Amino acid sequence: MLPIYHRAITTQALSGLFTPPALEIIISANLAQDHLLRGQIGHPEYHFDQNAFQKSRNYIEQNRLLILPALQMGDARSAQQAFGRLTHTAQDFYAHSNYVLRWLGRFPEGRWPLPAEVDPLVADLLEGSGLRSGKIYWPFEPLSWIPGIGRWIIPLLPPDSHARMNLDSPDRGPAFDYAFAAAVKRTVHEYDLTINGLPERLSAVLGIRQPANSHPTGRAAQTQEV
Repeated sequence: MLPIYHRAITTQALSGLFTPPALEIIISANLAQDHLLRGQIGHPEYHFDQNAFQKSRNYIEQNRLLILPALQMGDARSAQQAFGRLTHTAQDFYAHSNYVLRWLGRFPEGRWPLPAEVDPLVADLLEGSGLRSGKIYWPFEPLSWIPGIGRWIIPLLPPDSHARMNLDSPDRGPAFDYAFAAAVKRTVHEYDLTINGLPERLSAVLGIRQPANSHPTGRAAQTQEV
């Protein structure tokens, strides 16, 4: 998703759960996955691109595993940055894969539920041969990002290209609202998975303001993951 929406998703999901300074570090690390050139080239696992589903799942868990040791050393910033990185990847799953369209495909045309009703963790949609994410076709993909000419480039790219598949902004149509809502719920889910079991002292070091599962829009931690 575009940075403005990553910020909005992360803020909506986590506001009130972290202290403002901690939340800003988390958001900055989230956004850095897109801002840094190394995050855009050669790392599809940062964004669930190129059908790199297992690599992206591993990347989320690798960052989660960095959090406890960092907190035990009193390094709150490194722990917060690791959490910010994994939230970016989790959020991009809904913008860069066909999960949302597959979920909407379960309903009759013209009778979609409200975006707030989207379920981001339907087990049989998280796996299987039908799950796809957009491929980056170099050097044409960057041309699609240029205002003015992008709209001419996108139709020329293959249907499985990132440019054709993404739900990165409202310009991509009504499914964007579902990708946004799913990403908010998934971020809360990642919060629950991350802090459940952390000693209260270490939760405070991370910058947590409320106990796990206390978010008003959250859900209990689940074992099924993307």
